Amino acid sequence: MSSTQSYHLHLVSDATGETTHNIARACLVQFEGIKVIEHLWPMVRSKAQIAKVIAGIEANPGAVIFTLIDGLVHETLRRECARQGVPCISVLDGVMHGLSDYFGIKSRGQPGRQHQLDAEYFNRIEAMNFVMSHDDG
Repeated sequence: MSSTQSYHLHLVSDATGETTHNIARACLVQFEGIKVIEHLWPMVRSKAQIAKVIAGIEANPGAVIFTLIDGLVHETLRRECARQGVPCISVLDGVMHGLSDYFGIKSRGQPGRQHQLDAEYFNRIEAMNFVMSHDDG
């Protein structure tokens, strides 16, 4: 009879959390005999929000996978994970540094730009609404 180990995994994001969740799932399927209890922490962008995450990690110690762009929030999470002795894994750091070196410029460091509600987004919504209201089918 095999026993299954349980682990807590904290998925922290400054946006929807979709990226951290998908990467965690893609990686976790490679490990057998473990049960992961996921703690999802989306839209973490302030000191107050990161404080709640840190309290959650203290209550349920486990590895942290994160996608945080804001430097202060990012460093606060890293520092607190080190203090608690839990792994803290950035999904974006390596890619962002590599691209920054390649392009020769720094990134904007602005959270949520991937899902920004800009004029283009609202134009698409308006076009879909027009099509739906004029559909005779």
